[in-house]
Amino acid sequence: MKVALDAMGGDNAPAVIIEGAAQALQSGVPIDRLFLVGHEDQIRALMEKFGIAHDPRVEVVHASQVVEMHESPADAIRRKKDASVSRAVDLVKRGEAQAIVTAGHTGAAVAATTLKLRTLPGVERPAIATVLPHPNGFFVLVDSGANIDCKPIQLLQFAIMGAVYANILFDVPDPRVGLLSIGEEVTKGNELTRNAHLLLKQSPLNFIGNVEGKRLFTEPVDVVVCDGFVGNVVLKTSESIAAFLFSWIKREIMSSWMARLGGLLAAPALHRIKKKSNYEEYGGAPLLGVNGICIIGHGASSPKAVRNAISLASTSIQKQMNQRIVDGVAKYGTRKVIE
Repeated sequence: MKVALDAMGGDNAPAVIIEGAAQALQSGVPIDRLFLVGHEDQIRALMEKFGIAHDPRVEVVHASQVVEMHESPADAIRRKKDASVSRAVDLVKRGEAQAIVTAGHTGAAVAATTLKLRTLPGVERPAIATVLPHPNGFFVLVDSGANIDCKPIQLLQFAIMGAVYANILFDVPDPRVGLLSIGEEVTKGNELTRNAHLLLKQSPLNFIGNVEGKRLFTEPVDVVVCDGFVGNVVLKTSESIAAFLFSWIKREIMSSWMARLGGLLAAPALHRIKKKSNYEEYGGAPLLGVNGICIIGHGASSPKAVRNAISLASTSIQKQMNQRIVDGVAKYGTRKVIE
C-alpha cells in the first residue's frame, strides 16, 4: 500500500501530522511506501524527532505552498501549483501512490481530487462519508459536505457508494439505507428528497425509507443519505451538541462532593460514550467516488486521528473500495434511471 500524506494540512501541521505518521509506521499499519508531502526541512526535522528519519518506507516530497483555510478551494488549486495537497494528489494521478490523506482544507481536497483524478465511471459527483454513532453501533452519513446542490440521481449514487463503504467498515452484507427527510411519509420533504425517495425505492438497495432528524441517532440504519449542505449542518451540529453535553456533565459533576462521587462511579461508562463519539477512532472520512482513495481528516486531528486515517486509507486499498463502487454503480445502472 502506497499512501501520500499531506504533511502541511491541519490546524497543528506539520508536527501533529508527522507524529501521526510515525505512529502508523511504528504500530504495524500495512504500508509499503509513505510519501510525506510539504516543506522538506520542517518534515525532516520532525522525522528525526519522532524516530522515522531512517525508515526506508518513507519518502519526502517537497511542496513549497499551502492552501490556507480562508482561500477559495478551486481558485487556490489553480493558483498554487506547488501546494502540498495538490502535490499529494499528483502522486496518486501518476500512479506512485494509491491514496491521499489530508487534514487540511476540505474544499481544496475535494477540488484537487475531482479536477486531477476525476470521478469513477458512472459517478457524477464524489461525496464525503462520515461515520457517526448510534446505540447499536455506527452508521455512515453521506454526503457530509462535498456537494451543496444535488440531483436525485446523485443521491442514489451516494447511497450506493455509502452501502459499499458500510459493507467494508461494518461487514454488513446488505446495508440498510435511509434518506434523511423531515418526515417518514413519501410525500414529506422538498422536491429533491421526494424524487430521490422514488429512485431509492426502485433500486435493489435495502432501502428502509425516510429517516427523520429526531430518529437519526436511534434508527436501525447503516447508511443515511442527504445532500452535502444538510449533511454538513448535521455533522457540525452533532459535534457541537456532543461537546456541549460533555462540558455540561463535567460542570455538574464538579458542582458538589456528592456529584463528584457519582461522577467517579459513572466514569467508565462516560469514557466509553466519549470514545464512541470521538472522530479520532476512524481518523477521517473518505471522499467516495473519485478515481483514487482520498481520506479527509478533521482540521484539529490529533496524532492518533492521523494514524487511524492512514490505517483507513490502507484498508480502503486492501478492500478494493473503488472497484466495488464501480461495480455497484454499474450493477444498479444509475445512468439508465429516468428522473
